[in-house]
Amino acid sequence: MPFLCTAILSCTQRWEVTEDGKGILLAEDGKKVLYYQKAPKSWQGKSERCNYIHPLYGINEQILTQDFPLDTHTDHLHQRGVYWAWHQIYIGTKRIGDAWINANFEWDVTETRVHKFRDSCVIAATVYWKSPRWLDTRGEKKAFAREDISFKVHPALDNFRVLDFSILITALEDSLLIGGSEDVKGYGGFSIRLDPGVGLAFENAYGKVEPQLTAVDAGSWMNIIGNWDKAVSKEGVIMISHPGNPGHPQPWIIRKEGSMQNAMYPGRSPVMIPPGKPLHLRYRVIVYHGMIGDDIHHWLEP
Repeated sequence: MPFLCTAILSCTQRWEVTEDGKGILLAEDGKKVLYYQKAPKSWQGKSERCNYIHPLYGINEQILTQDFPLDTHTDHLHQRGVYWAWHQIYIGTKRIGDAWINANFEWDVTETRVHKFRDSCVIAATVYWKSPRWLDTRGEKKAFAREDISFKVHPALDNFRVLDFSILITALEDSLLIGGSEDVKGYGGFSIRLDPGVGLAFENAYGKVEPQLTAVDAGSWMNIIGNWDKAVSKEGVIMISHPGNPGHPQPWIIRKEGSMQNAMYPGRSPVMIPPGKPLHLRYRVIVYHGMIGDDIHHWLEP
């Protein structure tokens, strides 16, 4: 029995969690994995937001994501790490805010929890959506939706690591609608703002994929190939949409420059989230370097 207890303790001690009041840093065996931003953050007072991951680290602790990016031909201060957001947020016919560009929208992270297991570490949070355009009878901001989110981090295996995301959105008001951009692109939903580095390439199950102005139908996963770690010849991030997601397989907005990669849902036409019928979105992210072998292919179907 003492041997069993020691083995379990050793497995859980592989995960190191540091909370600094602004967020949660997770490391595995001394190597940084991710940082969850739970406190509001802005750049020179602009584009305040929270409830996202940045940095997301590669296997060798290289930073894969960007926050407040300013290195492209147009400013995209609103883009941030690993995030999920929508341009259109309505209650009935009243437009409440824009969570994509962080306008008239707030995330109130009321609780975070960390659970260490032998085969994973889970960071969970409860988040309330608020807006200055939705007030109670006292004139105070009233929550109109609740997010219950979790990030399940699996131990690194040779040349890759798997992260599973669960996003459960519960309406607290009648007639809550969310939708993507209103233009032909319709972008919105689960996204990663990657550092474009020296250039990105894209692959799906059938081969190379070229970015288009609008979304591309490319199946349930997208492999984004970059070069963030000069010590390896090939590395990438694979985004996978769960087959249980609405609209599966969701189309992809992919970009070589201004590198926001998006599993698009629901598109330009908003969808309603009725009270008592939460919207559940699930995604898997695999960070890797080197070649993609059968061991990684095993994880491509959540």
